[in-house]
Amino acid sequence: MTIRDTLIKLRLCSEITYIGENKIFDWLQQNPSCTDLTLDVIKSILNLNSKKIASFSKAYTSISLENEVITNKLHSTIVTIIDEDYPYRLKECYRPPIVLFMRGNTQLLNRQSLAVVGARQRTNYSIEVIQLLLPNSIQNDKVILSGLAAGVDTLAHQFTIANGADTIAVIGTGLNIYYPKINEELQIEISKKGLLLSEYGLNTGPQRNHFPERNRIIAGLCECLLVTEAKHHSGSLITANLALQENRTVLAVPGSIISPLSLGCNELIIAGAMPIINGEQILAEFYEN
Repeated sequence: MTIRDTLIKLRLCSEITYIGENKIFDWLQQNPSCTDLTLDVIKSILNLNSKKIASFSKAYTSISLENEVITNKLHSTIVTIIDEDYPYRLKECYRPPIVLFMRGNTQLLNRQSLAVVGARQRTNYSIEVIQLLLPNSIQNDKVILSGLAAGVDTLAHQFTIANGADTIAVIGTGLNIYYPKINEELQIEISKKGLLLSEYGLNTGPQRNHFPERNRIIAGLCECLLVTEAKHHSGSLITANLALQENRTVLAVPGSIISPLSLGCNELIIAGAMPIINGEQILAEFYEN
């Protein structure tokens, strides 16, 4: 089995986290002459206890890589971190995804992107903000990137598609799972007109830990990240902090000091994020980076 196939198989193994995968990738970088990553070598790198070794070995050996890869290749693209076409912006990130499953136009990954995130329980303020701020970016060939969640994510994807522009959705499930269910049609449309991206194998449903993991990919892929509305301690703020850690530009829309959904944005601005009141400001940030 090639190193590439082994990395895919590891990604499909539920007994190993992306942190464990990165340990293995780090080991590979230190041992470039390795051409066959055996199960014994993997277990040694992971340094598992006897109980975890047994469960990992059972799960790993039970995976039918051929079926997964064939099924995916019928409808999507599989890219590993050792492939030449792996997104360069992600490769430079801390603990990048080792394998990506993608459906749609993978060339969008080579373009500059603006990530748009915000509250799931968004208000009409986010609608007005997106209508005001995004046209400049999409008219200047920027890809709009988001997480296909309810609320602001959905608005950003829908607005971009409605204006004939390109969008990338990073999801926390397998490519054939629709979450939230209400976004099924939108997810299918993005896979045809834009790009759908996940680090999870087919039939993988939503899990609590998947969404912060997804957020690190959004933060890593973009040049700039815009937060429209966010509560204190929200998922959007987690994504913004991840973007800051990756030296991405974080932009925040100021809002009413009495609005709970503007508290997070206002806090970001106090912490040093760029306050955004028009689309020209966003473009200026791209040109300064």
